[in-house]
Amino acid sequence: MKQHLVIFDTTLRDGEQSPGASMTREEKIRVARQLEKMRVDVIEAGFAAASPGDFDSIHAIAHAIKDSTICSLARANENDIRRAGEAIQPAKSGRIHTFIATSPIHMEKKLRMSPDQVVEQAIKSIAWAREYTDDVEFSAEDAGRSEIDFLCRIFEEVIKAGATTINVPDTVGYNIPFQYAETMRQLIERVPNADKVVWSVHCHNDLGLAVSNSLAAVLAGARQVECTINGLGERAGNAALEEIVMAVQTRSDVFPVETRVDATQIVPASKLVSQITGYPVQPNKAVVGANAFAHESGIHQDGVLKHRETYEIMRAQDVGWSQNKLVLGKHSGRNAFKNRLQELGIELESDEVMNAAFARFKELADRKHEIFDEDLHALVSDEVVTPDQEHFKLLYSHVCSETGEMPYAKVILSVGGVEQKGEAGGGGPVDATFKAIESIVNSGAELMLYSVNAITTGTDAQGEVTTRLAKDGRIVNGNGADTDIVIASARSYLNALNKLHSSLDKVKAQGDV
Repeated sequence: MKQHLVIFDTTLRDGEQSPGASMTREEKIRVARQLEKMRVDVIEAGFAAASPGDFDSIHAIAHAIKDSTICSLARANENDIRRAGEAIQPAKSGRIHTFIATSPIHMEKKLRMSPDQVVEQAIKSIAWAREYTDDVEFSAEDAGRSEIDFLCRIFEEVIKAGATTINVPDTVGYNIPFQYAETMRQLIERVPNADKVVWSVHCHNDLGLAVSNSLAAVLAGARQVECTINGLGERAGNAALEEIVMAVQTRSDVFPVETRVDATQIVPASKLVSQITGYPVQPNKAVVGANAFAHESGIHQDGVLKHRETYEIMRAQDVGWSQNKLVLGKHSGRNAFKNRLQELGIELESDEVMNAAFARFKELADRKHEIFDEDLHALVSDEVVTPDQEHFKLLYSHVCSETGEMPYAKVILSVGGVEQKGEAGGGGPVDATFKAIESIVNSGAELMLYSVNAITTGTDAQGEVTTRLAKDGRIVNGNGADTDIVIASARSYLNALNKLHSSLDKVKAQGDV
C-alpha cells in the first residue's frame, strides 16, 4: 500500500508574489475552485496580514471551498497569526502556516535575533496558532542554508509545542538534489518524534532544480510537497505542481507514494492561472506546454503512429489536453450560458455580474461565429477582473492607421464618472491608443510588458492582451480581450490603471518561504 503524498498548492500565495501576478478576490476564488476540482489537498490562499484584500480573499475562499484544507501564511508573531486564524475561521478544514528564518545569514542580518531567541519565538508562534486550529505547519525559512544541528533543535521544540507539519524550504533555490535529500533523511532520523508529523518541502527554482529537489526529498521521506501551477512564483518560480504530480504518477515504479490529484484538471488549471496572471506558459514547458505532446521529427511521428508509447510516456488526455470544444453560439440563451460557465467551474457572485457577462457574450457572438471555452474564460475575466468600482472606463475609441502616415487615436474615457476626451499619435495604433489614454490620466506609470495572444484559432479569434505597469514600487498586470486587438489593448491598459488606482497595498512578508 503506497503512502499518501500531500499536494500543498501555494499558487495563490507564493505564486502571487511574481511581479505583476497579483489577483483580485474573484480571481482567487476562481483559481481555488479549480484547485478544489483538481483535488489538491491544501490550498495556501494567501498571507492574511499582508493587506485587508488578502485577508478578505482568504476568508472568502474559506467560505467557498469544502473539499480542500485552506491555509494562511503567517510570520512567527502574534498579530500575523491571529489575522491568519480569523481569516481561515469559516473553513471546513483550516491550517495556519507560520515561519521564521533559521539560517545564520537571515538570523543575523534580517531578524537580528540570536538562535535562542528564534527558537523561543517559534515555540510561541505554535502556541498562538493552536488557539485557532490543531493543523499547524512550521517552516524554517532558508532551511537549505541552515545548520543541521540547529534545524534539529528548533524542529524538536516546535513538535513538542504541537506543530503537525514540518516544512524544510529551500527558500533561495540553493540546494542540489542529493544534498537536499540527505538533509531530509538526517532530519527524519535525528529529530525526536519525527514520525508524529508530516515532513514537507518547499523548493525554489533559482538553479532550475525545484522539481528535482522536491522529488529527491520525497524519496528521502518527505510526504508533502509545496508547489504552484505552472511553477509560478517569486524570482525563477517554485516547483511546478503538474511536474510533481505527473512524475509521481508516471514513475510509480520508483516512488512509494501516490497523490489524490485528478490529473485531467491540470491543463484547465494551467490555462486559468496563465490567463489570470498574464504569465504565458512557454511552449516547451513539461506537461502543460503547447508542444508537450507535439512531434515534429519524422522519426518520432513514425514511432508514435506505430505505437504511442515509443515517444510518449503519458497520454495527453490524462492531463486534460483535448480539442477545443464548441459550446455556444449567438442563438444560445441565458441558461445555456450559465450552465456552461458552471461546467467550467466559473461562478459569478451576483445576477448583476451575470447579466453583464451575458451581454458581453451576445456582443461577442455577433462578431464571432464560434464561441469556445477559452473565449468564455476570457470574457468572464474581462468582466470580473476589474475592481468593483472602475475608476477608468473606455467609452469610445477611434483609431486611424494609413500607409505612410502616423497612426492616430482618439478616445473617450469615464474617469471617476466624468467623461474626458484624449487624442495622440504614435508608432502604431496600439501605441497611439496608449498615448491618447495617458493624455487624459497622466498616470506616470512605466509600461514593463505588452503581450498579445490569440485565444483560439482563426482570424476572428479573440486577442488576449496583457499589459504590465509599474509605479512607486507597485507592479500590476492588466488583462483585456476582444476580437479587435486595439480595443483589447485599451481594455488591458485601463484594467492595469484601475489596479494601480486601488488603495489596497500589501505588506511584504519578512521572507519568501
